[in-house]
Amino acid sequence: MDIQVGDILKMKKQHPCGSSRWEVLRIGADFRLKCVGCGHQIMIARPKAEKNIRGIERPGADG
Repeated sequence: MDIQVGDILKMKKQHPCGSSRWEVLRIGADFRLKCVGCGHQIMIARPKAEKNIRGIERPGADG
């Protein structure tokens, strides 16, 4: 899966704040994600994150 820093990931489950969109801050064996709704940051294992992704939004991409 081609995920880059700065991408917005739409996840299957919502964060308790109500947002299901997360910004990618760091990539490696784990992802550091920031909730777009409230700014809460989490570290999540790459396989678990990739399994729960519904869509990827690229900033600056047309369409």
